[in-house]
Amino acid sequence: MPAHVAIIMDGNGRWARRQNLGRIEGHKQGRQAVETVVDTCREVGIAYLTLYAFSTENWQRPVTEVRALMALLQRYLRSERQHMLEKNIRLRAIGDLQRLPVPVRAALEEIMQATQANTGLTVCLALSYGAREEIVQAARVLATAVQNGQLDPGDITEQAFARALWTTDIPDPDFLIRTSGEFRLSNFLLWQSAYAELYVSETLWPDFTRAEFLSALEVYQSRERRFGRTTEQRGSPPDLARATRG
Repeated sequence: MPAHVAIIMDGNGRWARRQNLGRIEGHKQGRQAVETVVDTCREVGIAYLTLYAFSTENWQRPVTEVRALMALLQRYLRSERQHMLEKNIRLRAIGDLQRLPVPVRAALEEIMQATQANTGLTVCLALSYGAREEIVQAARVLATAVQNGQLDPGDITEQAFARALWTTDIPDPDFLIRTSGEFRLSNFLLWQSAYAELYVSETLWPDFTRAEFLSALEVYQSRERRFGRTTEQRGSPPDLARATRG
């Protein structure tokens, strides 16, 4: 079973069009799929779930749609607080969170604070997130440390770079799922997904069910993860920097 599953939740708009509904209705319907996947992760013992909820590119969408998405996000955060506390779920968020509207940011900070001591599933929301932006800011952090004499350039390793990312204390994803049949990463966890197993579902996100998620996990379990080694070497620990932030 993967320790960390990351999902690009794609297809809300197309689902709405097929139902002759507005795009926002598709986003509303997608919430049910989120709840289903979160509960399933808890049940099967997955430790981390990262959901690509709102990208930096999504800010370019029509203002009315962005406002509606932010309102939906705020309502989701408020309504899920008690559920997360009862189910021992910890909420995290990565991205340029300062761009979020103040009420959304306040709701996010409140629920993260309330759940920070929980020890079960960690749900990480990628909000106002772009992997290229994340990598650039990490480079700036390291460059500043070098400039201030706090770091020698020769000490910049993969591990040091990973610690400067927004995901500093989150292991790299083992399994990355994308719904709606699109074959691209869309600027999501580019550094962290170097060795993730990829799975593309033709299903639009609002229709992504528990059964399909379990089927995807079965596919993951059938994969042979060699990390550059041969099949015969697979039993030995891989010599690479993955999922470590120490």
